[in-house]
Amino acid sequence: MPNLLDRIVGWVSPQAGISRHFARKRLERAYEAASPRDPWRPRRAGASANADHQADARTLRNKARALVQNVPYCTAALTGLVSATVGTGIVPRATGAEEAKLNALFLQWSKVCDADGRYDYYGLQKAAETALEQDGEVLVRLRPRRPTDGLPVPLQLQLLEIDWLDSDRMGTYGGNQIVNGIEYDVLGAVAAYYLWDQHPGDTALIRGRKAQSSRVSAKNIIHLFSPDRPGQGRGFTRFAPVIARVRDLQLYEDAELARKNLETRLSVLASGDTSSMENPAALGDGGASQSQGVRDLGELGGGNIFGMPGGMNFTVVEPKAAPGYVDYVKYQLHLIAAGLGVPYEMLTGDMAEVNFSSARVRLLDFRRAIQQHQWLVLIPKLLVPIHEAFVEAAYLAGKVRTRDAAVEFSPPKWDYVNPEQDVKADLAEIGAGLSTISEKLRQRGYDPDVVFDEWKSDYDKLKSLGILETMLFMQRGNLPTASANDSASGAQK
Repeated sequence: MPNLLDRIVGWVSPQAGISRHFARKRLERAYEAASPRDPWRPRRAGASANADHQADARTLRNKARALVQNVPYCTAALTGLVSATVGTGIVPRATGAEEAKLNALFLQWSKVCDADGRYDYYGLQKAAETALEQDGEVLVRLRPRRPTDGLPVPLQLQLLEIDWLDSDRMGTYGGNQIVNGIEYDVLGAVAAYYLWDQHPGDTALIRGRKAQSSRVSAKNIIHLFSPDRPGQGRGFTRFAPVIARVRDLQLYEDAELARKNLETRLSVLASGDTSSMENPAALGDGGASQSQGVRDLGELGGGNIFGMPGGMNFTVVEPKAAPGYVDYVKYQLHLIAAGLGVPYEMLTGDMAEVNFSSARVRLLDFRRAIQQHQWLVLIPKLLVPIHEAFVEAAYLAGKVRTRDAAVEFSPPKWDYVNPEQDVKADLAEIGAGLSTISEKLRQRGYDPDVVFDEWKSDYDKLKSLGILETMLFMQRGNLPTASANDSASGAQK
């Protein structure tokens, strides 16, 4: 509604009054959150993902590591995420022109692929995924080797914490832009990384010498992280949204522990004449005020009977427990589990309020998130580049004749929630043509070709032993019955 001033302006100049009316309408907001009256102002509004990373990532990473090291449910969340994503390993299988030779080479190479000699190929997957979730990013450096080193393929992998990247390196190099230790060419593609000559946290090793970083071509570095914003060049720890909440909960638990300690202490206040008591020592001034002030009358002995001087009054101080602690902690843990993207039961191990239906629904959501991470981050950004580098090294070493790097990956199988129902559902999908046996085998982490080869081997062996028909009857839940001829011969006997 127009106010008095609006009406006066409109009476003097109708055109000005109309302009005031529409200008006032433009000040109104469709979204209440965008109103100027809202006092909330986001920090570093409009900053790019790289600017946010430069300002906060190192602090967030250090705090996340501290939480994983010291808070049990943070450790459980990280362990659960890694075991669900990697399990015993995501298995590659070459499918190109020389698949048999490449698969045999890879089996040998996977045991010695770690340049530091600590992991095999699948152990590297676990360590890389752990660093990715905890720190937000991790580096894998491709280390070409000499043919005389005795490796199946002259290549090894060196897993590096993101601390190896000189995040403070900024500027230009040959017309390229350097941001947060990463060099980008004019098209925005990564050209190089600037790595320290040793881990900057090894203070004992670098004492007395100045650490330096050097340029390493991007073709020798695999930078594993999950970009959440367009143009994001570095990753943030998964714990970033919950760090403050976990710390607040820890402080609350510390305060509750201190309060519980006080609740267990029974105190007695004595008033009146205490001069005839045996322990009238004053507190605080070394006994200077023996006749007045607060006095320590000694400890109460359990199961004893004391005679107290006349004229004394006693008041028992007994703190009362405050309710609601468990409910508040559980509520906060639910929020922390949601922020980390893991089920509450995985975070805490608390299965008290879980039934089959709720556990199954939540587990399905969790599995979808894990599969998204596997197929959109871990496989294309880590495992495919490693396999391509492996094939290239095998080709250059003369182990294969082509650079065909076609590959399939089999993530670890999901355990059945309800085996009978799940198997029946799979069989129904196969029977209806909605899926194939090979696809169902891949979903469970098996290589279909290996399974089919085993089936053929078992079939041929059972057939050669003459017990194939018996096994088929038993598989259907039946037992073989005597034939009509056997029955007739039996009757004659």
